Amino acid sequence: MPTDPTWQNTVQLDGPEMRRVDSMLVMGDGTALGARGGVRPGDPGLTVTLSGSTINVSAGVAAVYRSGQGVYRAALSTGTSPGTVNAAHATLARVDLVYLRIWDTDIDASGLRQADVAYLAGTASSTPVAPTPAGTIIYIPLATISVPASGGGSPSVSTAVRPVTVAPGGILPAQTTTPSSPYTGQAWHDGTDLKVWNGSSVDTYAKVRTVGWTNLTLASGFTSPLGALGVAQYRVLTVDGTLRAELRGSVSCTADVTAATTFTTMPAGARPAVNRSFPVARNYSSTTGGTVRIEIGASTGVSVIYGSASPAQTVWFTLDGCSYDL
Repeated sequence: MPTDPTWQNTVQLDGPEMRRVDSMLVMGDGTALGARGGVRPGDPGLTVTLSGSTINVSAGVAAVYRSGQGVYRAALSTGTSPGTVNAAHATLARVDLVYLRIWDTDIDASGLRQADVAYLAGTASSTPVAPTPAGTIIYIPLATISVPASGGGSPSVSTAVRPVTVAPGGILPAQTTTPSSPYTGQAWHDGTDLKVWNGSSVDTYAKVRTVGWTNLTLASGFTSPLGALGVAQYRVLTVDGTLRAELRGSVSCTADVTAATTFTTMPAGARPAVNRSFPVARNYSSTTGGTVRIEIGASTGVSVIYGSASPAQTVWFTLDGCSYDL
């Protein structure tokens, strides 16, 4: 069935045709004619604030999608108020909703063709939730207002429910979950890392982070550092998407180590998935080797240095270069 394309002489498009074509301007929702409605990222417009009990909404623009109808583009050129917050319940809290509404008489038989903001009070409850506009209302949420019980403080505004949309191929900001029906190559930022859907799973592109070092707590009989060498330390960081512990620094033995001896216990967050064993540099002379073995237990984190009797006593050792996956 032929349809009317845009931007051709003598071609006239009705409202539904224009709105469906406008779906091309914003990110899709995984359906053939679908679109993701919302405000623009970084746009301070349509911000909800309270002045006493009066609800204020700033000027701004948004895309409001309705299934089967396409995208309504709406702009409030000046700030407005949908009213005042209802009085608090005597003993129970409540969550109210502020939303941008599209009036389209072809859909809702309202007799109106306009956009405005509306306020909908929730139901007071021991576990309150935001209400949902009923019926054929076309809208996007802008904010919730948490109203404590009478005497419990002032109402507070949250914009967490406010959707954000971008152009096709854009990066969604502050997206903490995988978008529904993502396409291969779709990207979003969860506030920490960039995520990309590869067609079957999520790839995480982590930014370079500066991770500080923490001093190891040594067991009795061991001190750090040895002379001018570094202090015994560890840190946990992400390398190619895998948590990894790194060690560095030196340990001095109060008495020569001649048998397996615990010198530290790794914290729970820095213990390996399986037992790890490393050769590390130690005191060296013509009669003693230059390396000794340490072992880190997976479940306990107990870190042991192995030594033997003369001439292989361990007087000091270093942890430089030791690392393992968690």
